[in-house]
Amino acid sequence: MKKIDPDLFKYTNRLTMDYLDQKTALKEFYGEFPDIGSFKDQINRKKEQYSHEQRELLVKHLEVQYHNVPTSKEVKENISLLKKSNAYTVTTGHQLNLFTGPLYFIYKIVSCLDLAERLKNEHPDSHFIPVYWMASEDHDFEEIRSALVNNGKIVWQHKEGNAVGRMSLDGLKKTIDELAGTLNGSEHTQELLGFLRSEFLNSNDHAQAFLKLVDFLFQEFGLVILDADDKALKSAFKNSIHNELGHQYLEKTVTETSKKLAEKGYKVQVNPREINLFYFDKEQRKRLVKKKNSFSTDDGTIHFTKDELHDHVEEHPERFSPNVLMRPLYQETILPNLAYIGGGAEVAYWLQLKGYFEKEGLPFPIIFLRNGAMVHDSKQSKKAGKLSLRMEDLLLDKASINEKVTRSSSDIKINFEPQKKHLKQQFKDLYQIAEKTDASFRSAVAAQERKQVKGLEHLEKRLLRAEKKKRKDLLKRAHRLKTELYPEGNLQERELNFLEFYQYSGKGFIHQLVDEFNAFDNTFYIIEYNKDLKLNPNKNL
Repeated sequence: MKKIDPDLFKYTNRLTMDYLDQKTALKEFYGEFPDIGSFKDQINRKKEQYSHEQRELLVKHLEVQYHNVPTSKEVKENISLLKKSNAYTVTTGHQLNLFTGPLYFIYKIVSCLDLAERLKNEHPDSHFIPVYWMASEDHDFEEIRSALVNNGKIVWQHKEGNAVGRMSLDGLKKTIDELAGTLNGSEHTQELLGFLRSEFLNSNDHAQAFLKLVDFLFQEFGLVILDADDKALKSAFKNSIHNELGHQYLEKTVTETSKKLAEKGYKVQVNPREINLFYFDKEQRKRLVKKKNSFSTDDGTIHFTKDELHDHVEEHPERFSPNVLMRPLYQETILPNLAYIGGGAEVAYWLQLKGYFEKEGLPFPIIFLRNGAMVHDSKQSKKAGKLSLRMEDLLLDKASINEKVTRSSSDIKINFEPQKKHLKQQFKDLYQIAEKTDASFRSAVAAQERKQVKGLEHLEKRLLRAEKKKRKDLLKRAHRLKTELYPEGNLQERELNFLEFYQYSGKGFIHQLVDEFNAFDNTFYIIEYNKDLKLNPNKNL
């Protein structure tokens, strides 16, 4: 395993990187910084704010949610622990992608598991429960319907419109059969396919199926999964829904914060709407729009007066769904949460929300950037070595890789620095002569120096181009390798599905990530995964 400074390549946005660098200009946009020493005060804040009644509501919901999910004793124990006043959560969240979606979904959860474990070691008098928040109310099916596995794109054919968690499983049996045709025939593959064809397909809706899949992968670590698309939980969030409809606190506070960030030179990640709620209409999730003295869905099919809508919140809170900016407040209302772990874009929009949390009277969680990684096997490592490339070099752009491979493989030293140094020494002598005559001669010497240095640089570039032509085959091999590790011209973690690795080592792949990730490391990992990793059943995690 290697750790790579994210500043060395375009890993995430500048706002997130400056936050992690603790730039003074950003201090007002967050509460506690994500280091181990910040949690004592954060625990005290949440303890004061989160009530026994909230714990009872949460645990009751989780017990009902898991009623038909055959989970582990570790998960059941963690759910039970949430009743205790000294139990807290650390949370990550994501959409319900097909077969979990890109690798970084797994990385988010492993980062969350790691943070919970490190907090247990630091604060043995408290309990820390890792939670995955299912974004089951999102309705962008196009974004989550496909998975890239073994160079094949698998697509779930289903009609769009509904929240992805409420969707039926129509068409998924055919999609699983298609998946089976792309994976190898290992025991890990057979175990997974058996689970998908039995437990996964034997679910009420996509939310329950997805919950079962994530639980299947992570139950031994005690990961608690929460689907908050629920009437009782939404009822506990009614005050904030009323505030959104009546006062638009989110738009006002986030607009003010966004203006401050823009003045400091940062790109704003998400812009708020006047109303940041959706309305569930039968099988569709529609945006709510405020009129002069009324409200309607954005398609104009449903209308409410102001009083009617507030009455509707009281009677049917489950019909109101927060958007991406309002969802963090819902999450922190429901959970005894201390920290949130997200990707770079998530960190950026969380930094827009502190004023909103203050207006609503909730503690602002500690925001972590998830761990990132490029995963390779030993064969790929050997291929890179034969090209005189380090694995991290494959994160560079095409031109930089070409230059590295060419320079390292050439018999000629493609470096004219010694000649430039000698040339500059000669001109140094000329400058001494110039000191004894007029300024125009000195200018002529300087112009000639620039011309000759440029000439050497031009010759060096021509030599490099000539050597590249002689090494076409080497460069093709380098770029085939880069394509394997940087598919579709994007970071591997954003494109490949984790099943590509699961088929070889099963849950051993997850165990390796758990062993190597550190939630407090703001670095990018390069990991050589072990295809034949055998699990140690006696290992305590």
